[in-house]
Amino acid sequence: MPPRTVTTARQRRLGAELRKMREAAGLNAREASTLLGIDHTRISHMETARFGIGSDRLRVLASNYGCTDQAYVDALIAMATERDKGWWEEYRGILPAGFLDLSELESRATFLRTYQIAHLPGLTQTEDYARAVFDFTFPRLSKEDAEARTAHRMKRAHVLDRRDGPKFTAVVHEAALRMRFGGRDLARKQLEHLLSLSERPNCTIRVLTFEADGFAGSGQAVLLAGGPLPQLDTVQLDSAHGALFLDAEAQLNAYRDLLSAVERRSLNARQSRDLIREIAHTL
Repeated sequence: MPPRTVTTARQRRLGAELRKMREAAGLNAREASTLLGIDHTRISHMETARFGIGSDRLRVLASNYGCTDQAYVDALIAMATERDKGWWEEYRGILPAGFLDLSELESRATFLRTYQIAHLPGLTQTEDYARAVFDFTFPRLSKEDAEARTAHRMKRAHVLDRRDGPKFTAVVHEAALRMRFGGRDLARKQLEHLLSLSERPNCTIRVLTFEADGFAGSGQAVLLAGGPLPQLDTVQLDSAHGALFLDAEAQLNAYRDLLSAVERRSLNARQSRDLIREIAHTL
């Protein structure tokens, strides 16, 4: 099988977990390859996702690495043996790869926790709101690019409609609620849509107000996507240069703590709906 020419964030995450497992065993790539009777470059290629790995070989690796966490090994095997292509693949070559990786992350997640400051969460945006947000992108997008990004965002939102979809918890700063992308009418309709989502059993929307006590906060939007096990969670950060994905244990713990802090300092779900409704009525 030829090496992959394009790798996804999920494939790279699997490779990173294989590397972590090997390093925890105190082995270098050459030593690991000797145990399997393969060339040491094959180990490196699997860990960088240039080559895939089958379930049998993964079990052999885990056994030779002394990994006894069966649930973890099973989760890695599930990642390694995924064959279905997601809807986002139709956008490959059209949108930046980070957009596709985010779609896959959300689709595979067991839960989603996010904190947003200047924009409403992408999964909660109406089509007109998303289009207005993309209209403020610099450098300016072509009409075709803006429409592709808007359509992609609308398809992403369907993850909240799935019966087996992830539980979604969003903390939205009051500043984001008062932003008027596209004008008053559009902003009001967006807030009404947010209120409708907040009534769903799988969606919790909470507001961090300007008066929140003792909170310095984070200067960027944060998404924590739950994996099948906590060690397979992923943090996604927005940046001017594209999506950034983090999975080191210390990073995961730091952003879990951040999200817990903003949730503790935010209004509860009922109070948040009241404030969203009040802001909508003033538009």
